[in-house]
Amino acid sequence: MTDSYEGLKVLVIDDSKTIRRTAETLLKKVGCEVITAEDGFEALSKIADTHPDIIFVDIMMPRLDGYQTTALIKNNKVFRDTPVVMLSSKDGLFDRARGRIVGSEQYLTKPFTKEELLGAIKSLVLE
Repeated sequence: MTDSYEGLKVLVIDDSKTIRRTAETLLKKVGCEVITAEDGFEALSKIADTHPDIIFVDIMMPRLDGYQTTALIKNNKVFRDTPVVMLSSKDGLFDRARGRIVGSEQYLTKPFTKEELLGAIKSLVLE
C-alpha cells in the first residue's frame, strides 16, 4: 500500500486548542480530512456522524477523559475496530498500560512530531 494519507478521516480529541490546531495543520498538509473535538462527549457524537479512520485522544480532559472516551469507543460494536491513539504529556508506564487496558492501539507523548503522528496513521490504518 502507498503512503497516501489523502482522504483519510482523522479525529483529534484534545481540550487544548493549540494541540488540535497543530495536529490539524500537520494532517491537512498530507491530505487528511481532520475532525476535531474538545472533549469526549463532543467526540462521541462526531464519531457517530463522521466514522473516522483513526482517532487521536488526549488522556487528560474535563468531563470525559481519554480512558473513558476510548472505553466507550471500544465498547461500541460499530467503532470497536477504529484505531485509537492516546496522547499524553506524561510518558508513564502506568498511563501506557492503562491505555492498553481500555483498548488503545498506540500511545504518543506530547509534544508529538509530524513523524510520530503520520507514523501512527501509517502503522494502524495504511498497513
